[in-house]
Amino acid sequence: MNHAARRIGRSLALVLPVVLVLSGTLAVATVPWAASPPENQMLTASEHRASTKATSRAPQDVLRDRLVAELQEKDPGIALTSLQEEMARRPSLAKHCASVARALGRAAVEKYGSVQRASRYSRPVCDTSFAAGAAQRY
Repeated sequence: MNHAARRIGRSLALVLPVVLVLSGTLAVATVPWAASPPENQMLTASEHRASTKATSRAPQDVLRDRLVAELQEKDPGIALTSLQEEMARRPSLAKHCASVARALGRAAVEKYGSVQRASRYSRPVCDTSFAAGAAQRY
């Protein structure tokens, strides 16, 4: 019994100071001090870079990257269907449809290694931009 009590006492002697220091630090960190700015106005340098980087991408670039990834995972036909649906859902991106379709055509040739195999998936989305992109890659 004496040995067990001594072991518990030693464990508490090691753990208790650490717990007290951490809880005190957390308590001080959560107190709304009058001199500090509100939390929602405080940004670190890394948060600022991340938010700037995320907002600097144009919607058509995000769409293109998403559809190229979809093409790589599945097939160009599915990516072209997604492009057509996105153009119907967001008409503001219609002026970028041809460039996105060309990028999909180039990605299809990279995936399959030949224009003929990539051209099998060609659809009348954004005129003939997919086929033009595939031919460009060749």
